[in-house]
Amino acid sequence: MKTINKFQTAAAGLAVVLALSACGGAASSNAPAAELSKTQNTRDVSEGVQPDAAAVALLPESFKSKGEITVAMDLSSPPMTFLAEDNSTPIGLNPDLARLVAKKLGLKLKFENTAFDTIIPGIDGGRYDFTATTMSATEERLKVLDMINYLKGGSAVAVAKGNPNNLTNDTLCGKNIGVTKGSTQQLKHLPNVSKWTCEEKGQPAINAITLPNVQEALTQLDSKRIDGVFYDASALAWANEQQPDHFHILEPRMDTRTNTNVAMGVKKGSALTPALQKAIQSVLETPEYKESLEYWGLGESAITEAAIR
Repeated sequence: MKTINKFQTAAAGLAVVLALSACGGAASSNAPAAELSKTQNTRDVSEGVQPDAAAVALLPESFKSKGEITVAMDLSSPPMTFLAEDNSTPIGLNPDLARLVAKKLGLKLKFENTAFDTIIPGIDGGRYDFTATTMSATEERLKVLDMINYLKGGSAVAVAKGNPNNLTNDTLCGKNIGVTKGSTQQLKHLPNVSKWTCEEKGQPAINAITLPNVQEALTQLDSKRIDGVFYDASALAWANEQQPDHFHILEPRMDTRTNTNVAMGVKKGSALTPALQKAIQSVLETPEYKESLEYWGLGESAITEAAIR
């Protein structure tokens, strides 16, 4: 797509914000972990975490004998799931939590990097044991998977730096809000929010500005062509971490009146399900769980119950 000249400067500044994979020079081997950028830091948050005896007791004998469990992920979506700048180490919130789950089960963890739409067939066919890839529980998925909540997802609104118009989630009526083409924000959430927040109260509807991708939306926000961007909360948090001087994320996240929990998935009826659920619950109770959430800018995403769907 040809870039519009007047947006080139802003686009160049924002291009790094939502890159789908890490890039750049290798980290110095002498640099302390605390000084590394997040795309370079291959720290293991699970180091020192001990197995949960109750979870281990529930493991099928085949896993105890093998000593390993395989997790499927699409490693292309920072800050949730992506590769470090070494182009080989899975990093992000989901790899952190998968490592913690494996430690609670007393197993080694094997990562399989695969396209999102191949994960469920792969689990159903026995190629992977489970997935932790920011997947929500839908009716279709629940036909083939047992799904166990581990995180709260959701949508958020980004506005201009400093929020000069003093916008809140409830004062977007009549404003131009960017959404990405084909997103749930465009197709479902923004129309619904506009209806109950504005239209049913006699106020002007939120004006959805549909754009091809979130980078273009943030570029237009940076250029003051739109008033806000309505998008996935985790991606906006990552963008804000990478380039904090371009915009402001409204809090709390937008109430879309939908279940925003995301879940780890395992084959429906699997003998592994009880052990996995117990391990995830144990992880939710660890300081490392909240440490990882805070590290990736997702402190709002914590939940306390690993419910099976």
